Amino acid sequence: MTDDTAAGWRGWRAAAEDTLYGPEGFYRRPEGPAGHFRTSVHASALFAGAVARLLCRVDEALDRPAVLDLVDLGAGRGELVTGVLTALPAEVAARVRACAVEIADRPEGLDPRVEWLTDSPKGITGLLFANEWLDNVPVEVAEVDSAGVPRLVLVREDGTERLGEPVAGAEAEWLARWWPLAPEEGLRAEIGLPRDTAWASAAATVDRGLAVAVDYAHALDTRPPFGTLTGFREGRETAPVPDGSCDITAHVALDACATAATSAGALPGARLLTQRAALSALGVTGARPPLTLASTDPAEYVRALARAGEAAELTAPGGLGDFGWLVQSVGIPDPMDEP
Repeated sequence: MTDDTAAGWRGWRAAAEDTLYGPEGFYRRPEGPAGHFRTSVHASALFAGAVARLLCRVDEALDRPAVLDLVDLGAGRGELVTGVLTALPAEVAARVRACAVEIADRPEGLDPRVEWLTDSPKGITGLLFANEWLDNVPVEVAEVDSAGVPRLVLVREDGTERLGEPVAGAEAEWLARWWPLAPEEGLRAEIGLPRDTAWASAAATVDRGLAVAVDYAHALDTRPPFGTLTGFREGRETAPVPDGSCDITAHVALDACATAATSAGALPGARLLTQRAALSALGVTGARPPLTLASTDPAEYVRALARAGEAAELTAPGGLGDFGWLVQSVGIPDPMDEP
């Protein structure tokens, strides 16, 4: 045991792994993620409806297989997979094998059609959808010291930080390629190598179909200078403290994840979209209904107006609309290209 470990100091990756996924970890709590933050799934049923339309496009591209896989990776309490099953046409739903992948126990009352797994199944023919999963794959944090050297950030259970050893090896190579830090004291980055590996492994489970990751994201030319590590507790952003009291998350370098999966041979290529563009391609827009509907069908006008408001939230610039979608197809044309 090193002196750092004995004193309670460890890297952010190990600290977050324990506090999120350990025996008493944050993601094993009964209220689930929805008790602490609101995702697109919780914002509106329109999101699950859009994923259902995407699954239908994948189904068509696969020539309507006898068994169509739907894998919800990082499923929370099964909200998305349940919503998608509800939104699917009956003929498609009858052929779907629905799987929710999550470390927590199966929630009571979940649709019995959903298989609850702790690992993604292999040989998927259909759609693997990872909504806000990669941002909770723990990563190391680096910070530039007074000499201009990027060092690993160590943290104790109370959230106190200090700098450790210089970043080296594969982690240093990742920083140099994907998040180069100027030699300016205090600049920070999250080293996304574990997320690259996680996504490449997840994408490799798709034999034919589509793999999609949706998350807070940034690209090489827009990396934030001081990183994005943060916490969430009961709907509010808070300081990241690895004591099990809050979620710990950081935005995702989706461009690096895409390249990792392609380089590993999992998938031939990737497409990066904003959520606004992706949902628009799937028929979700914030357009208001015509005023004439108010006089011809007032009840439907009110419902349409509510849907427009929900769609506007899902696609809003500066909000959910700026989420990144990483779309990788295997053996089928990219279904996001369809009108």
